[in-house]
Amino acid sequence: MRRILHLTGFFAAAWPLLAGESVLLTSGFRLHADRHERIGSSIRLYQGEGFLELPAANVEAFESDPEPQPVPAAAVESGHARLEDGRTVTKVQPPAPAQTPREFAAAAARKYQLPEAFVLSVMKAESNFQPRAVSPKGAIGLMQLMQATAKSLGVNPYDPKENTDGGAKYLRELLLKYEHHPDQVILALAAYNAGPQAVERYHGVPPYRETREYILRVLREWDKNPVK
Repeated sequence: MRRILHLTGFFAAAWPLLAGESVLLTSGFRLHADRHERIGSSIRLYQGEGFLELPAANVEAFESDPEPQPVPAAAVESGHARLEDGRTVTKVQPPAPAQTPREFAAAAARKYQLPEAFVLSVMKAESNFQPRAVSPKGAIGLMQLMQATAKSLGVNPYDPKENTDGGAKYLRELLLKYEHHPDQVILALAAYNAGPQAVERYHGVPPYRETREYILRVLREWDKNPVK
């Protein structure tokens, strides 16, 4: 089984032709930010209209991203153009919109910089890829979002695409919440299933049979998933 207790570089991604900076965390994470600001013992990372605040002790270094290069107007018409430094920019047609649960999972994984297999494994454990699944407790859809959780994430839980997007976003938030723990992924999955309050109450995975079996299902599915 692959190493799953802590995902070094979990949100690592390339940002070609983007101005801003890469933020290297002590855990091995690399995040993109437009800029940062030191506030007491914290570092605030600004991304678009929002920001993420982390303890300064968790930040290893900042690296400037390359400045964006203008693409000649001819590239829009011809589909490709050569820049002054010799690189070629090729016009790429946007991919077709996602239509299936697996495509929703792949799109959400790319958006939130998560391994596609991880999102697929959570979806499999939650709903077995059934968009209309509703649990006895009222969890809805592919990623089994509760109404209150979906509302806090700003998604419609009855829409499969939004449901998947919300679930992936929530997973990312939980992984960031526990990123300083060696059991990062285990705690994130426990919190996704039983709620962060239960994880805090028991200082780790709650002693719930359902939660422990859920974590094992996700990890087993992830380990055998051919998609990485």
